[in-house]
Amino acid sequence: MSLPKDLLYSEEHEWVKKEDGKVQIGITDFAQSELGDIVFVELPEVGDEIEVDEPFGSVESVKTVSELYAPISGKIVETNEELEDSPEFVNESPYEKAWMVVVEPSNESELDELLSAEQYQEVIEED
Repeated sequence: MSLPKDLLYSEEHEWVKKEDGKVQIGITDFAQSELGDIVFVELPEVGDEIEVDEPFGSVESVKTVSELYAPISGKIVETNEELEDSPEFVNESPYEKAWMVVVEPSNESELDELLSAEQYQEVIEED
């Protein structure tokens, strides 16, 4: 299982990548492996506001539907439209092709609450 060291993680299994004052969000390799084959991804619209720890979309696998929880508050400035036609990217490439949204954070200090790769590894091992 891959856990890139340059990303931040939430206990709800989302990853966060900081880029030019914005953050890219997706789900972790661990999350996609637990869910199984992803068949549908529902994302918010550009311009929507998301709140930390609140659902902002969902992923549907052959086994279940799982909510996506916002690791940070802010405004959606971009969504990964490729996931509409290719939800399997979540299984194939959770950190590259399967980013889900780009957010303009409304409170950057929320990033301080997220986990490092090492801390997230400990969370997974406890589950």
